[in-house]
Amino acid sequence: MTKARFPTIANQRQLTAAACALGEQCQIMAAIFARTGTPPLRDFTADFAGLAQIVTGQQLSAASAAAIWARVSAAVSPFDASAIRAIAASDLARLGLSPAKIRTLKAVAAAIEEDGFDFAALSAAPDAEVITRLTALHGIGPWTADIYLLFALRRADAFAAGDLALQIAAQRRFKLKDRPAPAKLESLAERWRPWRGAAARLLWADYALDRSSALPAPSRRKR
Repeated sequence: MTKARFPTIANQRQLTAAACALGEQCQIMAAIFARTGTPPLRDFTADFAGLAQIVTGQQLSAASAAAIWARVSAAVSPFDASAIRAIAASDLARLGLSPAKIRTLKAVAAAIEEDGFDFAALSAAPDAEVITRLTALHGIGPWTADIYLLFALRRADAFAAGDLALQIAAQRRFKLKDRPAPAKLESLAERWRPWRGAAARLLWADYALDRSSALPAPSRRKR
């Protein structure tokens, strides 16, 4: 069977090219790109470990997510469904995972071993089917599925309309009175096809710059 192919953004060079193309079709993206430069590509593996890393980082700062994932991935090696099912929930909790995240990881591991959930087949599926298959798993919602599309499969037109940071960045850039709901942001993002994956990365970079510029200057102690 021939493996299906879908447009991806697989490296920094391709991300730069996509950002340039966006700038030509949208003045807002051109302004963001001029401000941020090429944003980080970000990278998760396209397998159970990659999905687990995304689940681990839900609703956490990047630093906290990285610290917890470092402990989890070191403790569960090799990181596979069998190992996750074998380790006690209490041990995973001591590594920093919440009860809900532990239930999700164990449910996905069970789907792999008992129901034949196949990440290789998932990689060959169209974007909409990837989201459908992932969100059918216990504890996996649209945001997690969108992030998997963006950073594990690196699909060029993936977009996470439910992401808070993207909503805030879009509200600022479009000068909206209210933060756009996912449906509204999805509608706004139509102008960025077929490079919504690059648009998302640029909006995240723009949001991060806004956050860093809003931080108070460090105090200086007199010597």
